[in-house]
Amino acid sequence: MWNYERRLQYPVNIKESNANLAQVIISQYGGPDGEMGASMRYLSQRYACPYREVSAILTDIGTEELAHLEMVATIVHQLTKDLSMEEIDASGFRNYYVDHTVGIWPQAAGGIPFNACEFQSKGDIITDLMEDMAAEQKARTTYDNILRLIHDNDVCEPIRFLRQREVVHFQRFGEALRIVQDNLNSKNFYAFNPGFDCDECAGKN
Repeated sequence: MWNYERRLQYPVNIKESNANLAQVIISQYGGPDGEMGASMRYLSQRYACPYREVSAILTDIGTEELAHLEMVATIVHQLTKDLSMEEIDASGFRNYYVDHTVGIWPQAAGGIPFNACEFQSKGDIITDLMEDMAAEQKARTTYDNILRLIHDNDVCEPIRFLRQREVVHFQRFGEALRIVQDNLNSKNFYAFNPGFDCDECAGKN
């Protein structure tokens, strides 16, 4: 159960339309390393997590990623809502416009739609946390690439905020991995991997 506050985590106030920027930033909405995949990844992984403290971290970050999804959608919306047909045509935004007008739809910068293959939920906490740390670094790299293309400070500021949160999430997942490693031994590892009955591998011989 969540309480929704009707405000963005970081303000977005973009004054000038720019379809070219919108087409790259939308990758962080529904692209391979975007906020939609991140939120679904962490909020799915938490169910198989054997440690309540780590499950809480997955819940916290997964929920924050939903807030970041809202921010990215707002950025794309403000960049496109006042576009003229001439700007749409000149910027190469026409293909998106035909299918979605200027609505928000999850896709990568290259136009590939979002699907569940964008994220992993393996059910093994070490595997999942390593996936999560890598995902945060890939998202940080994507924001770095976006920032190299932006010269409008109204757009840069919220993107910089989102980039910094990826760094923080990477650090928190590192802390979660240390919690698991501190508590893990062969007995409780195989206890949450049902079906593993190799006595030799489990250290029972």
